[in-house]
Amino acid sequence: QVQLVESGGGLVQAGGSLRLSCAASGRSFGNYNMGWFRQAPGKEREFVAGIRWSGGVTYYADSVKGRFTVSRDNAKNTVYLQMNSLKPEDTAAYYCTTHHSGSYCRATSYDYWGQGTQVTVSS
Repeated sequence: QVQLVESGGGLVQAGGSLRLSCAASGRSFGNYNMGWFRQAPGKEREFVAGIRWSGGVTYYADSVKGRFTVSRDNAKNTVYLQMNSLKPEDTAAYYCTTHHSGSYCRATSYDYWGQGTQVTVSS
């Protein structure tokens, strides 16, 4: 079993930056492909970014491509989401999750989830 704890959320003005972290428990973290999702009030959870276990392959939603960067440090059991040029529409709770199988873009492809961290972007 894997436990995930996100941190780094907060309130930021449009155009600003935040760096989210997701700390994972368990010695097998390095074997997991990981993902970031977000969910705004009244909306479905949506894919943001994904990263393979080695860190060498990454995936992004079109809405964040060129602004967000996903990375990981397997020695620290941590995955990151660097968010630049933030927009009000990026406001949501952000979740990290372990990829099980299937498309990176589908929430059903993931199994363990963190509790989320809130990101609010003011205009």
